[in-house]
Amino acid sequence: MKSTAIQYEFVTRPWQYSGPNGWYFVSLPKSMSKEIRSALRSEEEGWGRLKATAKIGNSQWKTAIWFDTKMNTYLLPLKAEIRKKEKIDITKDVETIIWI
Repeated sequence: MKSTAIQYEFVTRPWQYSGPNGWYFVSLPKSMSKEIRSALRSEEEGWGRLKATAKIGNSQWKTAIWFDTKMNTYLLPLKAEIRKKEKIDITKDVETIIWI
């Protein structure tokens, strides 16, 4: 992570997109998303993408968050490797840390 990165921590429940082979995500809290978007929107790439580093449990990885205009929040995708390693289940909340 870059030394000037801003750290955000939150607890939320993962969910799966309803499409075929739907991806898994955690949604950032709306108030946090609003703060991030107002401060960093100029750094967004296509489709509201912001580069980030995420950490759940003992796993830390480089990724990105995407702004979802329908949900009015940023979404963090959860790769299968991370879900498996950290035993992430859509019925349980996860503590998440991101650096942007």
